[in-house]
Amino acid sequence: MTPLARAALAASVAALLLAAPQASATNYTLWIHGKNSGGTQAGNYADFSNWGPSSTAAGVNKKAVNWDGRQRIGGQNYRIRDALDCFCTGTNWCYIAVHSAGDLQIGYALSLYGTSARYKKNATPNSSGVCGNTDGTTQTGWNIKWVDVASGAGGGSELADVGEWATNDPIVGDLVTTTARAMYNHNTTGAKWFYMFAGAKGTAYSGILPGQDDEAVAYHTTGGVSGSSGGSYCNPGDWFCGGTLNTGTNACSDGRAKWSYHTVSLRDDGESYSHGAGGQWGGIVSKVREDIVLYAK
Repeated sequence: MTPLARAALAASVAALLLAAPQASATNYTLWIHGKNSGGTQAGNYADFSNWGPSSTAAGVNKKAVNWDGRQRIGGQNYRIRDALDCFCTGTNWCYIAVHSAGDLQIGYALSLYGTSARYKKNATPNSSGVCGNTDGTTQTGWNIKWVDVASGAGGGSELADVGEWATNDPIVGDLVTTTARAMYNHNTTGAKWFYMFAGAKGTAYSGILPGQDDEAVAYHTTGGVSGSSGGSYCNPGDWFCGGTLNTGTNACSDGRAKWSYHTVSLRDDGESYSHGAGGQWGGIVSKVREDIVLYAK
């Protein structure tokens, strides 16, 4: 879906909401972080310490979806589902922005729970991040417009494969490339589009991560490339690579397709964007934030 089409979709949804004044509808922007040291306050939707200053513009009614980034995806996914239930049910709609292993979290939720019955919630969370029911009725899945992904780790990282992350954090096991790719069906997104932003300012681990990388994950995962294992993909013109990561929904130059409903919005041809936000909405996160500010209204 092109930026123009995205803008048209947002406008059409807004028009529908305006046509139904009896409904009190609100749009939210949910930010789901990736692997971290566990310093964020789980259930506190105002804690943006993983990203940067909370005063920074980052989409309409922004909420930080915090989880223990040291633990396994499956064991912490309820935190993501709690947030989706809170802000993305009933008459409310959500834009989703994720970083790194946050890609695994939203993908896991949509693939395994995206067609489940969800109680419509009142968007008023308690101290645990759980919201109350509105009228006791349910809906199928969540009201999500689209997902922006900053250097997504949905396909895992070779740093986990070789034990480069010298930590006993359980999430490292989930980030092994074959494990991450077998965790759920990445093609099953509930027809929600994943807009991939792939960074390429990688240096230190260039011998471990195949193709272009941002020092933590390689293009095969940040570009949403399908398959049971990773591959070596680069920017156009790089002769020392297995193939080119093409933009949009186009397959890679070697014919490897992207997962369904995954499209590359930004390929870092200038090798300018690193993996982390650096506590200042930096790196590849800066480009997703720009996109969110532009489109998440």
